[in-house]
Amino acid sequence: MASTTRRLAAILAADIAGYSRLMGADEVGTVQALREHRAAADPLITQHGGRIVKTTGDGLLIEFGSAVGAVECALALQRLATERNAGIASERRMQWRIGVHIGDVLIEGEDILGDGVNIAARLEGIAEPGGICTSEDAFRQVRGKVEVEFADLGEQSLKNIARPLRVYSVRLASSEPRVAPPASLNGASSLPVSSMPLAGQWVSTEISDAPAIVRRGSVRPTILSANISADSAQSSASGQGPGQSTCATVQA
Repeated sequence: MASTTRRLAAILAADIAGYSRLMGADEVGTVQALREHRAAADPLITQHGGRIVKTTGDGLLIEFGSAVGAVECALALQRLATERNAGIASERRMQWRIGVHIGDVLIEGEDILGDGVNIAARLEGIAEPGGICTSEDAFRQVRGKVEVEFADLGEQSLKNIARPLRVYSVRLASSEPRVAPPASLNGASSLPVSSMPLAGQWVSTEISDAPAIVRRGSVRPTILSANISADSAQSSASGQGPGQSTCATVQA
């Protein structure tokens, strides 16, 4: 019996939101637009160290040797899509949904298989058009290394995945948070993260000298520095305007 080859990999799964609808409206135009998006995206994938494992119509499965490379590539793909969609009617835009996970995979020729691949695909499935969702495993690897904020969506029950997984969504700098998670096991709301009163907390990956406290119960959760002294309070009063807060890394 042949031995099974495995390796640890960061997996990015992506597809175009509403692709079937786009094809129904204009097959020729949609195929051409997808071809152009792919031609623009492929150099970014290579630049970030990705290897395209397979394509499935509008879908992509990409392998990276680094979780940081995978998340940075996801961000680059979404920014590129935003630029390319400028001036296009919303119902005709091509928007990626992306999931990122890091895990053990089975190697079969040039293909990769296993639970890690399935999880990445399910994360992609709960991301909003233009959004990115990552597993907790991926989040732990990129925390403090990627200049972007994450929303903790709590534990999510993903289709055909045996155990619930903690999921994080990426907050893109150019837009409001883009994620519509399914009802979670911890009672998370299905409202957009930007208006969640209790579920989801913004987690900055910027390094700070102080731990963070997330104030819950407000319309938009606020991240505050937990190391408050007379000096720091005075500094905060003189250095920040009304409504500003200090972001710090939250240890998950």
